[in-house]
Amino acid sequence: MDTFSAIPVFVAVIESGSFSQAASRLGISKSAVSKRVRQLEDKLGVQLLHRTTRQLSLTEAGERYFEYALKSYIAAAEGVDSVTQLQGNPKGELKVNSPMSFGRLHIAPLVADFLAKYPDITLNMVMDDRVVDLVEGGFDLAIRAGSLQDSTLIARRLAPCRSVICAAPEYLKKYGTPLIPTDLSRHNCINYAYFSGGSEWTFHMDTGPLKVKVSGNYRVNNSEALQKAILSGLGIAKIPTFIVGQDIAEGKLVPLLTDYQLPMQTFYAVFPERQHLPAKVRVFLDFILERLGGEQPYWDRGF
Repeated sequence: MDTFSAIPVFVAVIESGSFSQAASRLGISKSAVSKRVRQLEDKLGVQLLHRTTRQLSLTEAGERYFEYALKSYIAAAEGVDSVTQLQGNPKGELKVNSPMSFGRLHIAPLVADFLAKYPDITLNMVMDDRVVDLVEGGFDLAIRAGSLQDSTLIARRLAPCRSVICAAPEYLKKYGTPLIPTDLSRHNCINYAYFSGGSEWTFHMDTGPLKVKVSGNYRVNNSEALQKAILSGLGIAKIPTFIVGQDIAEGKLVPLLTDYQLPMQTFYAVFPERQHLPAKVRVFLDFILERLGGEQPYWDRGF
């Protein structure tokens, strides 16, 4: 076995932290990953990894070899990126990560048009509300909302991500309409389980932020399930407009407390820093910027 072909496998194991994660990233079996690393060690005549039932760690020789292996892997990847920029037609597998609801509602409907325009690209889209590690997961690009924690990623702004407090007309007819934020404490407020603010909804006031503690009989970790609950008249929710914009435009939901400003986030397309951006990433980025970008995205135009 030539040692150069094993470098991507070895690098994936170290960056992922396990054989199973590396196998998932590379699209091969765990046993194949383990075998390639063992063959590499046999070829070099040294042990590169300490293996326990709980974790992997580099030996002294492994640390030294990884330093050079990573440099060669990065150089080879940049070489591929540089060559693909010369391609007339972008090609290859494009792995994209997107939040579940945003991906289903706004990215998935664009896929057919994108692949018709770029038929030599194979799109692998993974929708997940968890924030994944792009390098560990082998992603070329991800759609993210909110503040970006990883400074090693390059970010392109897509569109604002606004939220609205709303309820169905049937609920408001039965229980009344809140006129000021503190009125929410007397209503059945439905919460999104992944909301970082927990049970407190924040409003921006001239005097500073106003935090209102809310409560209700339903908490769910999916925004579309939250949408269904408020459409049924169960209660009041704070929810992104990219999910309920059309419902508000059609009168199925009523925006509340519109004189009070809510915190606003931003949608970004993020990707690992590279000297040469692969053509497949560049055309996908340009495509979604054209379709989704702008200060007033299409889901906010009806109300």
